[in-house]
Amino acid sequence: MGIAEWRGRLQRGEVSARELTDHCLARIEAVDGTVHAFLEVTADRARADAERIDAARAAGDALPPLAGIPLAIKDNLCTQGIRTTCSSRMLETFVPPYESTVTERLWQAGAVLLGKTNLDEFAMGSSTETSAFGPSRNPWDPERVPGGSSGGSSAAVAAGECIASLGSDTGGSIRQPASFCGVVGLKPTYGRVSRWGLVAFASSLDQVGPFTTSVADAAELLQVIAGADPRDATCLTAPVPDYRAALQQPVKGLRVGIVRECFEAEGLAAEVKASVMAAAEQLQALGCELVDVSCPRFNDGIATYYVIAPSEASANLARYDGVKYGYRAEAAGSLAEMTARSRAEGFGDEVQRRILIGTYALSAGYVDAYYKKAQQVRTLIRRDFDRAFEAVDVLLTPTSPTTAFRFGAHSDDPLAMYLADLLTIPANMAGLPAISLPCGFDQQGLPIGLQLITGVLQEERLLQVAHHYEQAARVMADRPRAELVPEDSLLP
Repeated sequence: MGIAEWRGRLQRGEVSARELTDHCLARIEAVDGTVHAFLEVTADRARADAERIDAARAAGDALPPLAGIPLAIKDNLCTQGIRTTCSSRMLETFVPPYESTVTERLWQAGAVLLGKTNLDEFAMGSSTETSAFGPSRNPWDPERVPGGSSGGSSAAVAAGECIASLGSDTGGSIRQPASFCGVVGLKPTYGRVSRWGLVAFASSLDQVGPFTTSVADAAELLQVIAGADPRDATCLTAPVPDYRAALQQPVKGLRVGIVRECFEAEGLAAEVKASVMAAAEQLQALGCELVDVSCPRFNDGIATYYVIAPSEASANLARYDGVKYGYRAEAAGSLAEMTARSRAEGFGDEVQRRILIGTYALSAGYVDAYYKKAQQVRTLIRRDFDRAFEAVDVLLTPTSPTTAFRFGAHSDDPLAMYLADLLTIPANMAGLPAISLPCGFDQQGLPIGLQLITGVLQEERLLQVAHHYEQAARVMADRPRAELVPEDSLLP
């Protein structure tokens, strides 16, 4: 049941906000011991928020659009008075004195905070295995990863622990876990949503977006969190359109580009390719025109990303020195020794690896050979997209080359892990909006994700095409949920 349906039930008095919140909290208690989607459950606050909504409704007050809807928040978004750890020992005790812009907008819209969700440490990973507090698990198969870095947020939605959640996407960290967990994940245009209060990984790539069970719900959340923010200099000032109205616009005559390089990508599973091509044929049946397009540097995105993102991470994470806040190692020596030990003990292996890569790429004598050249390739990737959108309205690719892999499958091979984001990274390189939604299942019953990409600030078209495909294909409508996620009578 989606946000609009719950809103209707709440307005008609068929259920109270407190009852809906209590159901989600009970669901968390029942399954999160296995899923480990949450790092912290804010049960007392959630119940108090819900009761305020119920009291306002009883008093006849006009209520905002998300009034009483329980949500979960990735634990790299600052929440005032509630720990924000980034799944790192470095920030294990950090309690922000301020609220991020996106979460502030959610609470103003009446949403209820259930808690903070697990992630790869500082959002650096593709499986949630780098979390300092243990990995999250895929509700479809607990022996497999939920993806990353927003694995906790995607798993929480897939397991029915919340109505929707927020994540962040630097190179695919919303779309890839959405694909692995069989939910909808939306990365908006860079700057469409404020980054103020999002703990920085790579500032030119990071973007906040929703996880939901439907495209319509993604539109609902984007409607609330999008828009200008004077506290974020990179936030766009363009007016926010009516995303929900865009869902009903017809798709007949739209041109859908099949990105040739994506279907020739390294490691692309045959079942994934077949399922995504079947989705393209479904769009064709809806009246879209399929067009073969080429983005010659699409698969160069991953090499470019792993110079630019670690370089920006190296600069951003330099602030964690054990002095002002965060983990401080016990050291009897100099300030330099204390700082070095604090970072060595506070950061995990993957974070240290990326900081070292980035520091090297920015070092004297190498910055031109690596960082500057990567930025030049990034420009070429964006130009490829510009040319493609002269011929088509939307691009279609798989979200990930494979379905969810088993824990430890890539633990000794970072490069193999990085390839999980091969098909999602280019949209971040160009700052484009992109969405992942379920388009089928493999022989093991694991979800397969379809990725759609549009031009800058074309979220209306992105949601429009995704919604029409979702409604026609009904991939999740009749599919029995994983055993961990049984159908249940949600409320009395």
